[in-house]
Amino acid sequence: MALPQRMGGGGGRFNPRFNRQPEPEHRINERIRVPQVRLVGDNVTVGIYPTQEALRIAQQQEMDLVEISPNADPPVCKVIDYKKFLYEKKRKEKEMKANAKQSEVKEIRFTPGTDDHDFDFKAKHAEKFLKDGNKVKAYVQFKGRAIMFQDRGQLLLLKFAERLGEVGVLEGLPKMEGKRMLVMFAPKGNKKK
Repeated sequence: MALPQRMGGGGGRFNPRFNRQPEPEHRINERIRVPQVRLVGDNVTVGIYPTQEALRIAQQQEMDLVEISPNADPPVCKVIDYKKFLYEKKRKEKEMKANAKQSEVKEIRFTPGTDDHDFDFKAKHAEKFLKDGNKVKAYVQFKGRAIMFQDRGQLLLLKFAERLGEVGVLEGLPKMEGKRMLVMFAPKGNKKK
């Protein structure tokens, strides 16, 4: 007894739905399908040209015709090396991303019995963090029976807030979260002189 053959397997035929190339970010060369364009670029007389003539100018310079402003009337096209243009664009984006500094939240931990020396040491660190543009989360950790001294923890954090007043802004009053009492500080805005 012969098994029935499966239908619609495709048999390895080319299916354009699954083999599409990603659309380029800009329309280039023959993909520009408008009657005329405003042409700009190096070694080009700026003006409005029929699209075919603009293409011919780009080809003479061994460059690409790239639509950089499709919503203008007529669309603005530039004569450039498209691959070099994409490379420069990616490089600029990468540079901007590297220059955009990510701020972090730095933590400073106290106990209800923190002495003055430790307090000063931790306050100096917090001042440095705030000057560097980071937020500071200061908290008092209560262990075991130390939870009875919440008032000490609150006084400690308020004293800390007073100490950081010149470089940081307190984002709220001390609050309890589990066995911790915490406050957040944001850096004060650097005013340009």
